[in-house]
This record gives sequence, structure tokens and C-alpha cells, in this order.
Amino acid sequence: MEQQSCEQLQATLAPAVATDTNVAYIGEKAGNGFAGPEIGQQKGFATASTTKEPGIPHPGSEEFAALCKSIDSRSLGYRFVKRTFDIAFSGCVTIVGLIPCAVLAIAIAADTKGTPIYSQVRVGRYGKPFHIYKFRTMVADADNVEKYLTPEQLVVWKRERKVDDDPRITKLGRVLRKTSIDELPQFINVLLGQISVIGPRPISYDELEHFGNDAALLCSVPGGITGLWQSSKRNDATFEAGERQKIELRYVKEASLGLDAKCFFDTFGAMFGKRTGR
Repeated sequence: MEQQSCEQLQATLAPAVATDTNVAYIGEKAGNGFAGPEIGQQKGFATASTTKEPGIPHPGSEEFAALCKSIDSRSLGYRFVKRTFDIAFSGCVTIVGLIPCAVLAIAIAADTKGTPIYSQVRVGRYGKPFHIYKFRTMVADADNVEKYLTPEQLVVWKRERKVDDDPRITKLGRVLRKTSIDELPQFINVLLGQISVIGPRPISYDELEHFGNDAALLCSVPGGITGLWQSSKRNDATFEAGERQKIELRYVKEASLGLDAKCFFDTFGAMFGKRTGR
């Protein structure tokens, strides 16, 4: 019954969701071209399998999933309470935000000239791929990064998958990003059991390379709409400096109801405080 409901929910979203099956993590259609954990290189960007060390399973494989499960040290009680909160809170947000989000979707369609909701393929729990939903904040052809970004911005984008002063982001999109309203559709992902409200930021398979041998540890817990990285340093902690990896892995190692509560309430400060929203 639950599986059928999830499939019906995804089918309902399908007409309003933009996806792309030809590119690997480019612009707002980023990551939808991921065809599997061993896809190799696409458009010049490496996937996790291209740097995998001997003896380490490919993310997305059954062996990698088994490795993730074996190092998940969270108690059954913690996981039960966390999932209960996820369903209750996400259900309330979805019901209350249904009409406002419908109105916002119309405004987004007019602003971006594209579908109001789009999806990206991200690394899910145990390394399995899933489609994450977001409100569109960029122009409809944002996947054509060479058209909009300078050579210097392209270098940063290929490493961090985001840049300052991104010209592809619309005026409405900047407001949505600054307030994190663009991530409201992700509560659908929570209800589907693909992510949690609190957890590490869901990333692409390209970005998973930055975690090296700790990739399985990161994937041993569900990703989250918000988390320790999002509610603290966020854009100031980059993959290049190694700070983002440390923050995300710290959450995994110290996951608890207390830390989840801290991330939850600190998120509101991050949403309405000074931040770039890039």
C-alpha cells in the first residue's frame, strides 16, 4: 500500500517536473544524466567510479549498500523517532503549503519560462540514486553553463557546483534561494522516505568523490533538507578547503536527537540571517 502511494505521488508530480537525461549534473537540470554508479565520465566531469580505489565498492552497488549498512551505528529508537518526526512535520508542511506553493509555481513559471519544479539525481542513502525535487530558480536553459558563466566561474562551478553572482539565477530565484523556499518540494522526498528533514546535504556522484574513503560513512545515513552544514557555515565551508566534508562527517558520527534539534532551530537563523543563497 505504501509503495503504491509513493508511486502515485511521483506520477502526480511528473507533468510539472523538469528532468534531463543527457547531461551529468549541469545547471538546474544537474545530475539527471546519471545512468548508474559506473557511468565513467560525461561532458568532462568524473563520477565516483573514475577515482575508486581497488577494493572499495562502487556507490550504488549492492556491495556499497552493504558496507554503508554495516557502519550505521544509529540506534533503532533514534531512527524510529526521527522517521516519525519526518512524516509528521513534512505532512503538516505539505498540507499548509499546498495552495501557497501552487501560486508560487505559477509565478516561477512566468519568471523562468520553464517548468516550476525540476529534479536532479542525487546520491541517496546507501549510495543509491534518487530524484530530488526543487523549485526552479534559474533560467530554463541553465544547463548551458558555457553560455552564462565566465571562464573563472566555470572553474569554480566544476569544483563546487555553485558560484557567486550566478547570472542564471532569476530575481525571484535569488529570493527563493536566500530564504530556502526553493527547497520546499523536498518535503515530498521526505514523505517518500528518500531523505530526512535533518541530515547531510544530498550531493551528486561527482561531489561524492570529495569524501574519498569516507563516502560509505556519509551514505550510511539519509540526506536531509537541512543539516549541520546548511545551518552553520554553509557556502563558507567548501569542498576545496575540506571544511564541508568535515562538517558533514561530523554530523554522521555524532547524529542524535539533540544535534538534530540544534540543526533544526539554527536553520531558521541561517534562512533569515545574512547569507548569499547561491
